[in-house]
Amino acid sequence: MTALDPRRAIADLRELDRLTGGPDGARRVCWTDEWQRARRFLRERLDEIEGVAVDVDEAGNIWATLPGDLEGELAVGSHVDSVPDGGWLDGALGVMAALEVLRAAVAERRRRAVTLVDFADEEGARFGRSLFGSSAVAGTLDPRSVEDLRDSEGRPIREVLAEQGVDLDRAPAAAARREPLMAYLELHIEQGPVLEREGIPVAAVSGTFGVERHRFRFEGQASHAGTTPMDMRRDAGLAAARTALAVEEIARRHEGVGTCGRIALAPGIPTAVPGRADLLVDLRHARADPLAEMLAETRAAAHEAAAARGCTVDDSEVWRIEPIAFDERLVAAALEAAGTGRTLPSGALHDASEMARRIPVAMMFAPSAGGISHAKEEDTPEPDLERAIEAFGRLALRVARGEVLG
Repeated sequence: MTALDPRRAIADLRELDRLTGGPDGARRVCWTDEWQRARRFLRERLDEIEGVAVDVDEAGNIWATLPGDLEGELAVGSHVDSVPDGGWLDGALGVMAALEVLRAAVAERRRRAVTLVDFADEEGARFGRSLFGSSAVAGTLDPRSVEDLRDSEGRPIREVLAEQGVDLDRAPAAAARREPLMAYLELHIEQGPVLEREGIPVAAVSGTFGVERHRFRFEGQASHAGTTPMDMRRDAGLAAARTALAVEEIARRHEGVGTCGRIALAPGIPTAVPGRADLLVDLRHARADPLAEMLAETRAAAHEAAAARGCTVDDSEVWRIEPIAFDERLVAAALEAAGTGRTLPSGALHDASEMARRIPVAMMFAPSAGGISHAKEEDTPEPDLERAIEAFGRLALRVARGEVLG
C-alpha cells in the first residue's frame, strides 16, 4: 500500500528546481526548452505509477489518468511553467502534490478516476496571455483574441505554438477534456503575506478576485522642455501620473487592490514635454460591485486629470475576468482538511479560476515566506509544505472516494 508522502513530493520539487532553476531563479517559461525539460521530468515520474495513462490535449495540457470504479473523474494539478527568474514553488507545488495524490490513489480500493493535469502557460510570461491552457479547457479561449500576440523577440504566438505541437486554431478543442470531470482541486502557495503573518501553515481558498485591466491613453502636446512655460504645458505624462496616484487611493477606499504597472511616455526624451502617455491599470476585488465602482472612479479620475492638464484621454479594455467563488461544499471540505479554521480569497489568478466557471473547484494555500513570489527568493518552510501537501491529499482522496460531492 502506498501512503501519501509529503517529503517525496518536496524531493520532486527540489529535483525540478535543480533541473530548471539556477542562481537567478526558475527558468520554466512556457513554450521554451526549459519548460519542456520540466515536463519530461514530470513524465518520468508519471511513468513510475502503474496504470496511469498520459496524453496531451490540443492546447498543450498534460493529462495523466488513473482509472477508477466510481462515477466521475477528479482532476488535481496546476502548472509547471514559471515567470522568468521565478520561484521554485509557484505552480510546481500543485503539480507535485497532485503527483503524490496519484501515487496514494493507487492503493484506494473504491474511488473515482483521478487525473493529474499540468496546464500549459498559466503565467502568460512569453506572450502576456495568462491561463492559456485552462481557458481552452473551460471553453473561454478565442484564438482570434490572441493570434496577433508576439514575444519580446517579435515572434508570433501561432508560430511558436506550432513548434511545440500546438495548433492555435485547434486549441479550443481541449474543452472536450472537461466533459468527464466532476471537480478540480489545486494546491498553491499564497504569494502574499497573510498566512505567514498569522502563523497558519495551510488554508482553504474561497475564490479568486475579479480583474479589470485597462490601458489609458492621454494625448497632450509635445513641446520643448526648456522653452515651454510651466503654465502653458499640456503634459500627458503628468496627467497619467495624477491618475496613477488616484488608482492607489481608489483601491484603498474600496478595500481592493490597484496597480499601475506601466507608464510609457512619448517622445520619451528628457528635452521634451510628453505629448502622449499610456498608463496600464490593473484593478482587482473579490466582489463584482466594488470592482465596477473602482473602474468607474478610475475612469472619472483619468478624465479629471486629463482636463486639468489640457489633455484628452481614452481607455480600452486589455483583459477582464469576474470574481470567481469556489464551490461551497468543496471549500468546506478543504477547510476541514486544513484544520486551521482559515479561509481567504486569492488576489492572484489561477487555473482554478477558469475551471470554476464550469465545474466545482476548491483550492488550498501554503504560506509564502515574506509574501514573496515570482522571484528567486520565493520560499515556504518545509514543515509548512509538508502540512499543506498532507492536507491537500486528505481533501483529494476524500473527494475521490465519493465522500464529498456524493
